[in-house]
Amino acid sequence: MLGNKVTDNQGQDSDTRLRALAAQRIAIEGVSIEIDGGRFPAKAVAGQPAAIEADIFSDGHDSIAAAIRWHRAGDDGGAQEARMVFLENDRWAGTVTFPENGFFDCTILAWRDLFTTWHKEVTKKLAAGQRIGLELEEGRRLVQSAVDEGAGGEARATLVGLLAADAAYAEATGDDASTDAARFARMGDASVLALMQQVGPRTNLTEYKTLTVFADRRAAAFSAWYEIMPRSQSGDENRHGTFDDVIARLPYVRDLGFDVLYFPPIHPIGKTNRKGRNNSLTAQEGEPGSPYAIGSEAGGHDALHPELGSFEDFRRLIAAAKDHGLEIALDFAIQCSPDHPWIREHPEWFDWRPDGTIKFAENPPKKYEDIVNVHFYRGALPDLWYALRDVVLFWVDQGVRIFRVDNPHTKPFPFWEWLIEEVRAKDPGVIFLAEAFTRPKVMKRLAKLGYSQSYSYFTWRNEKQEIIDYLTELTQEECREYMRPNFFVNTPDINPRFLQSSGRPGFRTRLVLAATLGGNYGVYNGYEICEAAAVPGKEEYLDSEKYQIRAWDMNQPGNIQDDIRLMNRLRQSHPALQDFTNLTFYKASSDKVLSYGKQTGNDFVLIHVNLDPHNTQVFEFEVPLWEFGLPDEASVEVRDLIHGNSFTWHGKNQWLELEPHSRPYAIWQLFAPGVPR
Repeated sequence: MLGNKVTDNQGQDSDTRLRALAAQRIAIEGVSIEIDGGRFPAKAVAGQPAAIEADIFSDGHDSIAAAIRWHRAGDDGGAQEARMVFLENDRWAGTVTFPENGFFDCTILAWRDLFTTWHKEVTKKLAAGQRIGLELEEGRRLVQSAVDEGAGGEARATLVGLLAADAAYAEATGDDASTDAARFARMGDASVLALMQQVGPRTNLTEYKTLTVFADRRAAAFSAWYEIMPRSQSGDENRHGTFDDVIARLPYVRDLGFDVLYFPPIHPIGKTNRKGRNNSLTAQEGEPGSPYAIGSEAGGHDALHPELGSFEDFRRLIAAAKDHGLEIALDFAIQCSPDHPWIREHPEWFDWRPDGTIKFAENPPKKYEDIVNVHFYRGALPDLWYALRDVVLFWVDQGVRIFRVDNPHTKPFPFWEWLIEEVRAKDPGVIFLAEAFTRPKVMKRLAKLGYSQSYSYFTWRNEKQEIIDYLTELTQEECREYMRPNFFVNTPDINPRFLQSSGRPGFRTRLVLAATLGGNYGVYNGYEICEAAAVPGKEEYLDSEKYQIRAWDMNQPGNIQDDIRLMNRLRQSHPALQDFTNLTFYKASSDKVLSYGKQTGNDFVLIHVNLDPHNTQVFEFEVPLWEFGLPDEASVEVRDLIHGNSFTWHGKNQWLELEPHSRPYAIWQLFAPGVPR
């Protein structure tokens, strides 16, 4: 019978459910920053605009409006709003600039905008010659409701004045068809419409659930890394490098244009099962061993290798690097030499075999005899978790705010979520780079858990279509909201096969791709001299400095230092190259040429790269005139960013030749009409 209340199995009656559902009349779906139903925060950069999108729609044809409400987490009294605009197909977008590094709570608001609906309908009726007397009264009531429901200050005064003027005009002229247009010209003026859209009643206001965004500092999204082994910086293979030797190298690194200087582990190295040259199972007297075999009688993860120097020396290095515009990044490798103090002090943190021997690390069939792994549960929980957290915080206290984490995918997900949150509670500007070359979903999970940057498959994407497919995934799919790749061209562990056979052109090609496709990219030293000698049949360096001290001559003939300087200079001077997700691929007739562009504001950079290090490519390409609203036959002003000359391209289709040994890439800046060069 009508009006009867029915109770569901949660104890709610039908009237309560009815009213709760009726209040949420607007549908809000597909919110871009909602990661796994809100389980994880999306990422943004403090001080830089962040786009937030959602599907927003309602029944019928009424106009709707939407906004993003946001505030610093834990400070809902300081809430702000950013209005959203309609894109297409019920997709809406708004932009928020989070002012500082930290967590922010966001939600989407949507409502029926009755005054805008009224304005559209009355405009049509008036144009059709219909009387709008009643409609004008409806408009008056909507304006009055804005006054009654809280419009204040100048807005209230404007609306009150509008109502008074309309009433006086209507009284003086009477209700006549000839006065309709004049009254609507006043009440439906564009300025009144804009004001009512700001302060008018929010009918059927619907609020989405609260979602969290973490705003990183800029270096998390835009950085250029240079990796060195500090022990190889003396210039003499027979002398172990020191922190003072590294300080002497700082001008060179900064001159190349890098802003992060990254060290593999700098801790004491164990002697038990120490590796020799080229990963030999037996080290000769004096061989330094792998820096990843952490721990000896000199200490563990919170100690320095004695031959590098003291903590006073290290802090002096941190200060000198800062003076050169560089940040020091350290490796956080959770593995231990059999000589690590923890094994004696906390045997419950390690795995032991039935015969009482400790189990060294394995990834069958690979064996790592010089290291053993901790385990994270059983007797290790929670003390090991606290100990590892305190290791990171110890180095933060020394002035380190960037950590490259070795093999995080082999450690528990809950541990990383907890540790990163604990560290950020002390310093939200600490950056974590996940060195996880593993399955896609695992890599993405680590990014969701809080990693600021992620290694990626870029190192092995060499063909045109696979680069397009992979970069489209990273820049256009949901992972763009939480995963920031760092495109390393090589690492001490990875000597890519492409580089082994490509010669100097291939090194230049991969450099340009990494530096211009990625917001973050990295180079391991030796890349600038096209170091490619490999262990036969493997993606490993011959005479790797993971197992020996090297002396480098970076000025030898054939080096590509100038290319590196150019890339880093262009990255710093062009806002378009400082974003990652603004990437668009364009047509080039050769399947060996990648054509792509990036645009931020008025800065538009177009890039062509010859992916074939052995053969010249002559190809036709499309100038993206449509990006400027220009027809195919239009002209556009162009600057060659390599040589500095300027000229005009006439028409959409142009031809270009890229010879790999002279220069396998071209970089252009395009100027929209009216934009000064």
